[in-house]
Amino acid sequence: MIIGVPKEIKNNENRVGLTPAGVAEFKKSGHSVYVQTGAGEGSGFSDKDYLSVGGEILPDIASVYKIAEMIVKVKEPIEVEYDLIKEGQLLFTYFHFASSEPLTHAMISKKAVCLAYETVEKPDRSLPLLVPMSEVAGRMSIQEGAKYLEKPMKGRGILLGGVPGVPPANVLVLGGGIVGTQAAKMAAGLGAHVTIMDVSLPRLRALADFMPANVNTVMSNEFNIRRYIKHMDLIVGAVLIPGAKAPHLITKEMLKTMKPGTVLVDVAVDQGGCIETCKPTTHENPTYIIDEVVHYCVANMPGAVPYTSTLALTNATLPYGLQLANKGWKAACKENLELQLGLNVVHGEIVYKGVSDAWGLDYTPVSEVLN
Repeated sequence: MIIGVPKEIKNNENRVGLTPAGVAEFKKSGHSVYVQTGAGEGSGFSDKDYLSVGGEILPDIASVYKIAEMIVKVKEPIEVEYDLIKEGQLLFTYFHFASSEPLTHAMISKKAVCLAYETVEKPDRSLPLLVPMSEVAGRMSIQEGAKYLEKPMKGRGILLGGVPGVPPANVLVLGGGIVGTQAAKMAAGLGAHVTIMDVSLPRLRALADFMPANVNTVMSNEFNIRRYIKHMDLIVGAVLIPGAKAPHLITKEMLKTMKPGTVLVDVAVDQGGCIETCKPTTHENPTYIIDEVVHYCVANMPGAVPYTSTLALTNATLPYGLQLANKGWKAACKENLELQLGLNVVHGEIVYKGVSDAWGLDYTPVSEVLN
């Protein structure tokens, strides 16, 4: 198969779809890999690094899309890429269709095969291609939240961990999944007083067993959220419903009950956000203020630490990418239910229920496109 790796063009997105080590593995299996010049520079990989393992370098993004049977990316195609996509071309990347109706309609009209990292799912319901970036984003949410709590950043002017004689910041984490767990561990490690909420009592029990003493677990419901947000300095939104829009757990009217300078970090923003007033921002302009509350809603947080993120992502995606290349997408998805669940849009049909529900569009069972 011919694999194409374009340079990411989303604002301040420095990750790349494949490391040189990943290219080497595709080459070992007999595939051709074409990388756009400069695609890996933001992650610390030069064109020479790709050439040294048998990759080939192309001068522009159009050349990569034109030659490739499978595109391996990090972020969803943006508008300037839509016309480059060919009918039947396999796109293997993050899509988050439930947060973008224009993207959904564009991929339907292009009749591409869209296999989304975020909905590839194991039998235990874990999301193996979302986990590494969720780990990065969860840890970064505290790093960024701590920064924006500083007074020059319009925050409350609080040191997350406090100092002897001065209490630490109060941190609320909404969601006890991968993102929430990593956020809580980081905040606790810095000495903050942490509360983590989830709707699952078994999950709260598990968290209580391994979290340090400065982390409390609380059942997530509207009453508790309203009660706790009044006393928080940093709130992290870490709620995910695979392939569907995140629920709004904090509404606009709730902001008025928060302390001025409170910082909100909505990691779920690329799935629509779990805070009603959050809208996607960029690393270039990461924050805005509503009702004296600082909103940090960068939709590609791991893009700020691209070396770590790219290595972690390729570690996870490579085994699946090799299956797709070795067997073809249809055979690979028939044989591997995990990959099959990654199919979102195929030849103009929505085959993932969460996406069709998000936009009220027709749903086609995936079995029909795999026949």
